[in-house]
Amino acid sequence: MTVLAAPVSPIGAHQMLVFLLQVSLLLGTAFLLGRLAIRVKMPALVGELAAGVLLGPSLLAHALPALSAWLLPTNPEQIHLLDAVGQLGVLLLVGLTGMHIDLGLVRRKGKTAAWVSTGGLLVPLGLGFAVGMVLPTSLIAEGTERDVFALFLGVAMCVSAIPVIAKTLLEMRLLHRNIGQLIISSAAVDDIVGWSLLSIVSAMATTGLRAGLVLFTVGCLLVVAVVALLIGRPLVRKSLEYANRSSDPGVTVAVVVLLLVLSAAGTHALGLEPILGTFVCGVLLSSSGLLDRTKLAPLRTFVMAVLAPIFFATAGLRMDLTALREPAVLGAAVLVLAVAIGGKFIGAYIGARTGKLTHWEGLALGAGLNARGVVEVVVAMVGLRLGVLTTETYTIIILVAVVTSLMAPPTLRYAVGRITETTEEQDREKAFSG
Repeated sequence: MTVLAAPVSPIGAHQMLVFLLQVSLLLGTAFLLGRLAIRVKMPALVGELAAGVLLGPSLLAHALPALSAWLLPTNPEQIHLLDAVGQLGVLLLVGLTGMHIDLGLVRRKGKTAAWVSTGGLLVPLGLGFAVGMVLPTSLIAEGTERDVFALFLGVAMCVSAIPVIAKTLLEMRLLHRNIGQLIISSAAVDDIVGWSLLSIVSAMATTGLRAGLVLFTVGCLLVVAVVALLIGRPLVRKSLEYANRSSDPGVTVAVVVLLLVLSAAGTHALGLEPILGTFVCGVLLSSSGLLDRTKLAPLRTFVMAVLAPIFFATAGLRMDLTALREPAVLGAAVLVLAVAIGGKFIGAYIGARTGKLTHWEGLALGAGLNARGVVEVVVAMVGLRLGVLTTETYTIIILVAVVTSLMAPPTLRYAVGRITETTEEQDREKAFSG
């Protein structure tokens, strides 16, 4: 007789209480600071990122250590509950972003986007590597080769953050603009290459660089493209045809969320980032011609107002800026920050001008792609886990992520304000709004 295993115990009462209070505190603080940011003419994203920083080890843990230890404990089980909510939020946010991609424009501007992506990758990558070669040895983790550390720093400098850029463009109502489409398209290329480079550098830090690993990563990207075209496209069409038979918006929302989550699982299973899968799926949904955007209004509202703020606030909980009190660390932080901002601006601007864009379009691309956000936080966490970064260099990279995300909206607004809106862009805004 087969003995059935006992059912898994439900989450403990105390753990559930702490989780509910954490979500309430993060969402409430992110909402209040987000509203405050809007009042001073900045996107809510600015306040949502600041919420996590204030509630994390940078402030609350020092001001009220007992409360912080009880409400925001560092045990993995409790943190992973918050991470799960945040990850679902960022996946859906990136999927919604993919649904706003105008493939026709990307095809017409493909050469320009390629120039911008190339410049936005190579210049900060090279400058970051150079800085890594001259930073004090005390900032390099023991047992790590300097060239590995320098390459890792270069990768951290060259990435952009699709989640941050997407929310910024959506909040500023710029995603329908040609420049917004170019920014998000270039950021997608930058991040795909960035994640591939990160896997290579991670291998160098552990088992050494192997040609097979590079080929495997490229092969996985090709698999994603082939599966998206041969399987993903017809599956999306069939699913939307089914959803459109019902007048209930809930059917469309459920179908779209299911497709996005499955796509994230697919790319993650290949060793690639889950957000790549949701982004590709969002593009397929948009290009199908069957997506009823009005039915997705409830999903967009919930993601933008609840899940995304929790994600951005949660990311801030891992930031500890108190290490900057050390003069040597502060000096290195200023240098790395200047290189990160200048490298991305210069690279994107050169690429834009090479692609025959105007001066203000080049500056807007540099401003938009400069937002590193939580993507750089993830890169920094990988470096810390692999033993490539010290606590100090981890904090420096986190500082770059925060500062570049905060400065992107005002600089982007300034540059885009000098670019005339076209009739095509106005028509695209109407189409995106449903």
